[in-house]
Formats: sequence, structure tokens, C-alpha cells
Amino acid sequence: MIIERIIGNVAALEKKPPHVERVYMQSDDLLKRVQRVVTDHGKELGIRLKENQSLVDGDVLFMDEKNMIVISVNADDLLTIMPTTIQQMGEIAHQLGNRHLPAQFEGKVMLVQYDYLVEELLQKLEIPYMREKRKVKQAFRHIGHRHE
Repeated sequence: MIIERIIGNVAALEKKPPHVERVYMQSDDLLKRVQRVVTDHGKELGIRLKENQSLVDGDVLFMDEKNMIVISVNADDLLTIMPTTIQQMGEIAHQLGNRHLPAQFEGKVMLVQYDYLVEELLQKLEIPYMREKRKVKQAFRHIGHRHE
């Protein structure tokens, strides 16, 4: 079966079929437009999405009256950064920006993929953080940039 479009997201569905199959993915794989995946029931799928479309946790790849196939993102190894002042937020945002590291924000915390150098920086700057396995809704999107 080839999937060329996302039907919707399971969180927005009112009526769900009785049987759900899941495709477990790493967050980096959410950005791939073309890939081969296998459901937790062993069904092989090809995904070929249109340009500028990426997957999100909970996306429905297939649905009929009896079955649904849903994307489920595996937990990532993350640093959850919890600055206590605007000064700390500015310092860490500037440092991460210089390294071109993508970040996500949930409430009052900043999430970045684990990197021992970032962890050392957080310790040096005395910015509260914790390392944890956590599921992200979207992939960390690296933005290409060159210094000239």
C-alpha cells in the first residue's frame, strides 16, 4: 500500500475505527517525504508525500470502518531547559542559535536534542535543565545557514 496523503490527526477525529495499527517512528523520520515503514502488525507501507509536507505524531495514514493506521513517535533523548530569568533564556537561546541547534518550546521550557556539549554549557551557565526521554509532537527541523 502506498500512502500519498495524510487523512487527518487522531486527536481531531470524532469517530475512530475499533482496530488501530501503529507505525512507530523516530522523530527525524517525520521529515522524510518518501520512506518504507512497517506497522506493529507487520503490514508494510510506502509513504510518498507531496512536497513541504511532513508527518506529525498522531497522523492517520489509512482509515476505513474497521481499521486505522496511525503514526506514533518514539521518545527522544532530550535536554529540557528551564531558564528562571529572561537573562538565562537570552543567554542559552543565543548560544544554541550560534550552534544552529533546533529547539522546540512547550509552555515555559525549551527542548533540544541531547548533546553533551550543550549539557556542559548549561552547567557552566547554571541554567536549570534535566535530561529525559520525551516524545515530541514534531521533528526537530534543522535550518541550513552559511556564515559569509
